[in-house]
Amino acid sequence: MNESLLLLLQQWRDPLLLGLQVMFILLIAYLLQRLVVRGLERLGRRYPLPPELLLPLRGGIRWFIIGGALIMVLERFGVSATVIWTAFSGFVAVAAIAFFAIWSVLSNLLCAVLIMTVGPFRLGDLVELVESFDKPIVKGRVIDINLLYTTLEEISESGTGAIVQVPNSLFFQKVVRRWRGTDIQTTNHNTHE
Repeated sequence: MNESLLLLLQQWRDPLLLGLQVMFILLIAYLLQRLVVRGLERLGRRYPLPPELLLPLRGGIRWFIIGGALIMVLERFGVSATVIWTAFSGFVAVAAIAFFAIWSVLSNLLCAVLIMTVGPFRLGDLVELVESFDKPIVKGRVIDINLLYTTLEEISESGTGAIVQVPNSLFFQKVVRRWRGTDIQTTNHNTHE
């Protein structure tokens, strides 16, 4: 009976030891995180530091400690820190490239949602994008608003002009003049009097 108990203990020794090591790493990480939070709170009380500084600092340190503990736990399970770092840095590089590649599309999508909800102009309005120093970029009647572009029909002296597609984000980067639908005639007439 002693031999079977000894054999059972030998079978469970490695998993139990691994579990205790993981628990010890997590306990140390938790205590270290609590110690850092208390130290930052004490520092904030002693010196009048703004909460806008302490909150991100506390969050950054917390994630640093959690990340270090996670790497140590994974090392206990046999995963190399070099493999983890390589995978993480590869993921971050791909995510950064993808983010920059779709930044303009995401910007135009967000601006389309803002145009549709806030309503700085609507279909039928005459809008003019103005560069600094009152230099017009484009002027036309809004004939379509979609998720990427606002389509303007340029107004020329002979009637209608070219169709221009303006990225939605441009309406939030430049000054916009707007005349509501049918109010254009009265607005132009009043300005000449």
